[in-house]
Amino acid sequence: MSETAASEAKASEQVAKKRLGKWSRRGLITAGLLAGGALVVGVGIRPGHRAPRLRSLVAEGEEALLNVWLKIAPDNRVTAIVPHAEMGQGVHSTLAQMLADELDADWNLVDVQEAPAHEEYANYALGKGFLLGDVDIPRALVGTVDGAFLKLSQAMSLQITGGSTSVRTSGRFAMRVAGAAGREMLASAAAAAWQVPSAELVLQDSHIAHPPSKRRATYAEFAAAAAEFAPPAKPRLKTPDEFRLMGTSAPRLDIPAKVDGSAVFGIDASVDGLKVATTRRCPVFGGTVASVDDERALQVPGVLKVVNLEDAVAVIADGYWQARKGLDALTVEWAMNGLEEIDQARIFGQFSAALDLADAEGDGNTEAEAGDVEAALAGAARRLDAEYRVPYLAHASMEPMNCTVWLRDGACDVWTGTQNPLGVRAGVADIVALDAELVNVHNLYLGGAFGRRFVDDYAMQAARVAKAMPGVPIKVIWSREEDTRQDHYRPAVTSRFRGGLDAEGNPVAWRNVYVDKHEPAEAPLIPYAIPNRLVRHVSSPTHVPFGVWRSVDHSQHAFFTESFIDELAIAAAQDPYQYRRRLLADSPRHRKVLDAAAQAADWGAPKPAGTGRGIALHESFGSVVAQVVDARVQAGKVRVERVCCAVDVGFAINPDGVVAQMESGIVYGLSAALYGEIGIERGRVKQSNFHDYPMLRIDEMPVVDTVIVNSGAPLGGAGEPGTPPLAPALANALYDATGERIRVLPVSRHEWGGVEA
Repeated sequence: MSETAASEAKASEQVAKKRLGKWSRRGLITAGLLAGGALVVGVGIRPGHRAPRLRSLVAEGEEALLNVWLKIAPDNRVTAIVPHAEMGQGVHSTLAQMLADELDADWNLVDVQEAPAHEEYANYALGKGFLLGDVDIPRALVGTVDGAFLKLSQAMSLQITGGSTSVRTSGRFAMRVAGAAGREMLASAAAAAWQVPSAELVLQDSHIAHPPSKRRATYAEFAAAAAEFAPPAKPRLKTPDEFRLMGTSAPRLDIPAKVDGSAVFGIDASVDGLKVATTRRCPVFGGTVASVDDERALQVPGVLKVVNLEDAVAVIADGYWQARKGLDALTVEWAMNGLEEIDQARIFGQFSAALDLADAEGDGNTEAEAGDVEAALAGAARRLDAEYRVPYLAHASMEPMNCTVWLRDGACDVWTGTQNPLGVRAGVADIVALDAELVNVHNLYLGGAFGRRFVDDYAMQAARVAKAMPGVPIKVIWSREEDTRQDHYRPAVTSRFRGGLDAEGNPVAWRNVYVDKHEPAEAPLIPYAIPNRLVRHVSSPTHVPFGVWRSVDHSQHAFFTESFIDELAIAAAQDPYQYRRRLLADSPRHRKVLDAAAQAADWGAPKPAGTGRGIALHESFGSVVAQVVDARVQAGKVRVERVCCAVDVGFAINPDGVVAQMESGIVYGLSAALYGEIGIERGRVKQSNFHDYPMLRIDEMPVVDTVIVNSGAPLGGAGEPGTPPLAPALANALYDATGERIRVLPVSRHEWGGVEA
């Protein structure tokens, strides 16, 4: 292996260790301890008043930086500094809304700025929220705890966006605290200047008033003085009845630029002297370049250089089209390492063999166990066996992978869209052999990600290409075909179930064994009160690259579990909604969401002619979502006509944003359920573009009705929980319509023939 390839391998390994989707709580703590040895309780790790030393990173001119996440300009505009990427989910606006409410700022005077990819902006609030949750930390220990998590986050280059964590961690433990602290600091500064008790001051809409003396001033007039105070470690946060912005559908801050075309995405990066490259990796995962003949490619007008990256080839040219033509003119021989013999049937056969062995020997890793499943099955009045299967899925972001790297004068600039800017900085620094402080990552809008931009292989590859032409800015753009065939995929999974019913149709046993465990750990667990339960997994690795996909393992397991509970209801000759409802007697939160979805869909009413109706419920990322799908089969084609969705995120910070995320998750889940399938043939991906990896079209979009249930539970996520219930609700609706049970996705694999709903 060359030094270049070794550097990328090392960087990729580092990046892989940072994936939230692969962490357990214990794993995160252990990784932090091993990575930095930083979790030592004591004064030495207390961060203190950090704003003065961070000012040069985020503030300009006369802007006052009150704390890490908040600055105020002389024109009285407030800027929330957000440690997350904006990829269409609206997180910049929602987090700014949380800060602005605690600050009592005028929303019309609020701006947002993404935090720089700098270790001082490592996202300690994410780790703190993930591990500690609602633990009440004594005021005297807040500095120590925050300092410990800052050190941990810095050691792990942690600045991620994903796992539906932004609002429920950064929002709660960074933005709200920053806004409340800023409010107290401004009040103290005004009280000192006016020589009045701070209790007599009224802060509202970015102004401070003292009613007894009728004095009134803007926040900006006291911002510089307020910045001299150390932020309070534990400011008083508002109670829900005091919210003025949280709980309202405040207009999103990123929409105007996206409407007028001024928004800048990674692929829009432009630098004087820019050259463009495109690449092709070995089509078989794990393969390498055996030889490359670049004679014809170098004759293509505009082509400047051909780079052998060992696992890929790159062509650098004056523009993308020239680079693409040059790439097509290359003659490349690949070393496949025998992996070209693997196909999809072999992979699923491997899964079946692993499950057969687990069944025969009682093997596997136990995740959940209650009662005596085997005894309950033996004594059941009726038993039901079922096996479900889902395929690999690509992310299919609308903006293909891209990254611009400019290596010059002992420094490096990177322009891209990534879900972990600090991770990109660390990886690129490794590849170009520079200290991380000399690598400047400009993170731009992400044109879709869904987990794909967690894995920074495209940025690492761009850094390797840029090393071939130092001093020249190089933009690497992947073709749609390369993006589809070199993704990191949601895994294919096979899952087996065995259930037992008593004489009244009540479930008495639930046994589930499936292949390959990923995160979150709770994904295969169910909320239903079944007395005897056993959930196990067995390992059956493949050569196909793993990637975190929207809702991670929840997308597979919701299909499995909610399909099987539906099958049990049908076997018991009971209504699927009422069956679930009875099993949720001890889970009032889940039951309320289930009821809300059923009521929105008018579950008991006659269905439209030729339509089937299905229901599904799933909890993920701290949120509970239930969906009811109305679907029909007409002329051999499935048509989803309506989706009723009920969601409980604890408290909807921005209701319109929550609705948008549910709609987005439903579209994403419906595309996958109807069409999504990455197949492996001769060791490589068969699909290449939207003609053979189709997305839901606008004329196929169903009516979506969303009901928000504010339970007051701890904040949950919104970006991902809308996806998991869709596939099972659709499959259950199709059974209701046709009597045919879908156990293998996508739906488009099934021949409906003359079946009409």
